Amino acid sequence: MTTNKNNLTTSWGAPVGDNQNSMTAGSRGPTLIQDVHLLEKLAHFNRERVPERVVHAKGAGAHGYFEVTNDVSAYTKAVFLSEVGKRTPLFVRFSTVAGENGSADTVRDPRGFAVKFYTEEGNYDLVGNNTPVFFIRDAIKFPDFIHTQKRDPRTHLKNPTAVWDFWSLSPESLHQVSILMSDRGIPATLRHMHGFGSHTFKWVNAEGDGVWVKYHFKTEQGVKNLAPDVAAKIAGENPDYHTEDLFNAIEKGDLPSWKLYVQIMPLEDADTYRFDPFDVTKVWSQKDYPLIEVGRMVLDRNPENYFAEVEQATFSPGTLVPGIDVSPDKMLQGRLFAYSDAHRYRVGANHQALPINRPRSEVKNYQRDGQMRFDDNGGRSVYYEPNSFSGPTESHENKQAAYPVSGVADSVAYDHNNHYTQAGDLYRLLNEDERTRLVANIVEAMKPVEKEEIKLRQIQHFYKADPDYGKRIADGLGLSVPQQVK
Repeated sequence: MTTNKNNLTTSWGAPVGDNQNSMTAGSRGPTLIQDVHLLEKLAHFNRERVPERVVHAKGAGAHGYFEVTNDVSAYTKAVFLSEVGKRTPLFVRFSTVAGENGSADTVRDPRGFAVKFYTEEGNYDLVGNNTPVFFIRDAIKFPDFIHTQKRDPRTHLKNPTAVWDFWSLSPESLHQVSILMSDRGIPATLRHMHGFGSHTFKWVNAEGDGVWVKYHFKTEQGVKNLAPDVAAKIAGENPDYHTEDLFNAIEKGDLPSWKLYVQIMPLEDADTYRFDPFDVTKVWSQKDYPLIEVGRMVLDRNPENYFAEVEQATFSPGTLVPGIDVSPDKMLQGRLFAYSDAHRYRVGANHQALPINRPRSEVKNYQRDGQMRFDDNGGRSVYYEPNSFSGPTESHENKQAAYPVSGVADSVAYDHNNHYTQAGDLYRLLNEDERTRLVANIVEAMKPVEKEEIKLRQIQHFYKADPDYGKRIADGLGLSVPQQVK
């Protein structure tokens, strides 16, 4: 009879008699295949890593809550936003985009900013970045873009030529490139950066009236960034610097917090605004659509197990609740499929049932089976719909709000192609020191590009945004601005 209450056990719960020595035929072996504890231990070890995320592989996360501080019920019927003072538990994952799981935190890269709200009506995922715009505006270009950020298949090294070749042939990237190469390209910590939903979404109120909306998380710690030389030094000394900083801050009670604001646009304005409001490479003017406070997000608890909570956390912009819908943003439309599909491949078809992803509300549907189905799999309940056995049915009041569509089915580009005004406005908004650092960062990044024609093509984009912007980069590279753009 075993009396020790802290027995080491096998994965099937049996106590382990010896965890230091393999079972062998005699003292020198060979090892016996009947040592099932050894076999299970080695087999599980070989499978301890799920495939890392193709993008956003390196990340850190924390638990917290969201508290409503302003009444926005006139705009949305989402229950978790229904009254001032209401609190909703949440989980946040921050990440770099291009690097592998073991890469350094302090590289020049956008940061993922993903929030999972555990609401009474199911989970709501807001999956954005620390920038309000993105490099491209159509999901069909996303795999090609990410290939340029990854390793060259021949050298297995990062390839600046591929990066700038793609950007120079995709002028819509200029706004995001300008942000990335600015001081904001390397946040000092995960706590000292803003977060954005980036895309345009739709809020619908209890009367069925809708508005377009953009999300802004403003850090209450203040924005702080790292100089490139400092970031490079930290990357060599402590590649997990951001991960460590977030963990330590929460552990000692210095709780990170953000204020959430939204911009609200009437539905009809989308047809008359000076650019396409669904283009994720553009921002809405805050003079046209001022920020409206919604609430406050606080992170107050570290994960107990990184793999179970941070690595297995899955987010998708398609994880929605009543009162929040999507928009015709082409990049968002592609993400609605791609993110959930990535999780089905990486973690499994039942990833939503894992503790970190499981809704706090009851799940009732007819989805059954699949790998790693670890609950009762619906038990003996009815497994199809419609049925005559009182199974769960749809609630028509929670359908996504309708909106009119028209046109010919075709591969169609965006109507608005002004890629330069907002990038130029950003450049002119910077003070002289910030402009100098921006130009220096771009020049340093472009120097390794192998083809001069790529450099010249990119210089044209900078010049079209602002002549001073283009000329200073051309001077830094020892090139002339192409005559046709002057």
